[in-house]
Amino acid sequence: MSQSSSISNEKARILAEALPYIQRFHGKTIVIKYGGNAMIEEDLKHSFAQDVVLLKLVGMNPVIVHGGGPQIDSMLNRVGKKGEFIQGMRVTDTDTMDVVEMVLGGLINKDIVNLINHHGGHAVGLTGKDGSFIRAKKMQIQNSKKIDEWIDIGQVGEIESIDPALIALLDTRNFIPVIAPIGVGKNGESYNINADLVAGKLAEILNSEKLILLSNIPGVKDKSGKLVTGLTVKKVDELFSNGTISGGMQPKIEATLEAVKNGVKSCHIIDGRVEHALLLEVLTDHGVGTLITEK
Repeated sequence: MSQSSSISNEKARILAEALPYIQRFHGKTIVIKYGGNAMIEEDLKHSFAQDVVLLKLVGMNPVIVHGGGPQIDSMLNRVGKKGEFIQGMRVTDTDTMDVVEMVLGGLINKDIVNLINHHGGHAVGLTGKDGSFIRAKKMQIQNSKKIDEWIDIGQVGEIESIDPALIALLDTRNFIPVIAPIGVGKNGESYNINADLVAGKLAEILNSEKLILLSNIPGVKDKSGKLVTGLTVKKVDELFSNGTISGGMQPKIEATLEAVKNGVKSCHIIDGRVEHALLLEVLTDHGVGTLITEK
């Protein structure tokens, strides 16, 4: 067999492998948390946009929630401020909130929208303040060392409710929603909300087939550093209790746990540093990260 024939056969095999997944997930909503290197490196940015457009074209309904931690830190440094985190949450005073809104709701959101549109999609950028569709209240977190003490971390929000009507309307008009994780309080104040938590709650509200979190790691690792490809709720609880999951991974895992407990069929933490990681996870037999299900 010639090399060209071998390549053609491999391409045909890959397309045939995708067919049952396209049939299975046609018309289904997939919430994707977009973050990490995939948002910074040019080749990865373009491959992500292509993946999202393809999923939409074959009949799925991708909904994007994006982060932007490194870009926020960079802008804070430019204005002479240093980012601070407590238990994986960004401390957000008034000045920091202004930077968060500018970077998330403006620069990053519009860049993602432009990339998706450039590759043939029809994306629309939103924050939770648009139509007040993400209602939030001030979050205080419990001190991990003093359980009777609560820590004030500024304008960091806890989701009170999400109104799915705006997202549903965009889906009916063939648009791809791109959402910055900024909520609005009862008095119109802005809240910075962890993007993983927004993605998780949105997946629940939209009755999503999948919640996919792109990260800078291959997935969840055990204490020996080995990738764990499949997890259940019970196993995740064990990883929390023995200290395997902590720090910045905590919000991601909490978001996936809540999602699968509340009806999302599967959650995936995948390596956003792999080109076309999204297509590999959704449309092939071989995923590229950790799958989390209820049982």
